[in-house]
Amino acid sequence: MEKKKNSINAILGTRPAVDQYFWKRALWGALTMVAISAGQAGWAEETKKIQDNSFLLEEAYNQEPGVIQHIQFFQYLNKSRNWAYSFTQEWPVPGQTHQLSYTIPVSHLHEPDKKTGPGDVALNYRYQLIFKDPMALTPRLSLLLPIGDYKSGLGSDALGWQTNIPLSVELSDKWVTHWNVGATFVSGSREPGGAKADTLGFNYGTSFIFLVSENFNLICEAAWNSFEAVGVDGTRTRGENFFINPGLRFAVNFKSGLQIVPGLAFPVGAGPSKDERGMLTYLSLEHPLF
Repeated sequence: MEKKKNSINAILGTRPAVDQYFWKRALWGALTMVAISAGQAGWAEETKKIQDNSFLLEEAYNQEPGVIQHIQFFQYLNKSRNWAYSFTQEWPVPGQTHQLSYTIPVSHLHEPDKKTGPGDVALNYRYQLIFKDPMALTPRLSLLLPIGDYKSGLGSDALGWQTNIPLSVELSDKWVTHWNVGATFVSGSREPGGAKADTLGFNYGTSFIFLVSENFNLICEAAWNSFEAVGVDGTRTRGENFFINPGLRFAVNFKSGLQIVPGLAFPVGAGPSKDERGMLTYLSLEHPLF
């Protein structure tokens, strides 16, 4: 990860000056996080292994009894100039078997009219079906509430349902892998002009996590999405995106039980998302309820 300035310039190539400035700061930010994580042992009061803090995928670990988690996620894509932010809060109900959470998204669509606003809110339930070394399996069912403005392309104006099945496997003391497969259905989704149609989407993903230490992980994710968009005449067209997402995360643990996990990644588009690049930041705060 340690690179000299000329190496960073080589990575950036001949991008415009504004883009070079942005990506230089992003890359130096990644190096700074690595340097900070190397010295974090002096901050931590106790060791608490990072377990459930991926970026584009879900892990199959519900919240422990009495522990809640607050997750913030931000992603910027350089080609489309779109960005997305979300806030998620997860609660055990009351133990690890059952978990409730909600996700509030905010998005910016640069084209055609630079629209920014909240999207459809997700109310989530997860059931810890399997939790026995080395495997965990936790199906999720979500109700999608039509909060976003469909006229701006930020919402569907209809109730939707989403399911996802995360599987996590500890391959060794140093390697963990996560697998996701899921679907999203919205009945009567509207396009900005008001035309409606039922839409169905699918998602699939996998990741490999390398535990450099219990508090510092290197991550590589692959996430694919297939989705339907409603046309002005009510017809449906299918689109896809696919990203490889290398990144890192580290934890700062406190004697009180608070765990802070910052993360940074650089999604790279492939296949239907070729030539798309981006930056992703992540922040998790996990602590006892009382």
